[in-house]
Amino acid sequence: MTEKSTIKPPTWFWVVSVLGLLWNLMGAMAYLGQAFMTDEMKEALPAEQVALMENTPAWVTAAFAVAVWGGLLGCIGLLLRKKWAQTLFLISLVGILAQFGYSYFMTNAAEVYGAFQAKVMPLLIIGAGIALLYFSGTAEKRRWIL
Repeated sequence: MTEKSTIKPPTWFWVVSVLGLLWNLMGAMAYLGQAFMTDEMKEALPAEQVALMENTPAWVTAAFAVAVWGGLLGCIGLLLRKKWAQTLFLISLVGILAQFGYSYFMTNAAEVYGAFQAKVMPLLIIGAGIALLYFSGTAEKRRWIL
């Protein structure tokens, strides 16, 4: 008979998990802000930004949703010390790569949003996605999550 048991994680596990949750909550707010943007809000934006948003294919918006909600649920999984968090971080990372792959290679987002928002921020988000996937794998190997 095999017995699975978790090992009590160190304090920094909880710190990283909560920071990841806060990071993904910001992503969820960005997604909701874009998904529920009113016409009045769009009128306040430059025409180029509105055109870019309105011409975004549905699959890219779906990838954004998968990235955000997968990451958020993955962080909740970490806090609950569940192994499925790692699967959700992988799914989230696929969504991130699909979304930003489109943005980088198929749009003029750098011209419309500027270098920071179109190039630096996506790299930061991709890095965070990779870090959370790696962190969850480390947590599983150390049996902090099962």
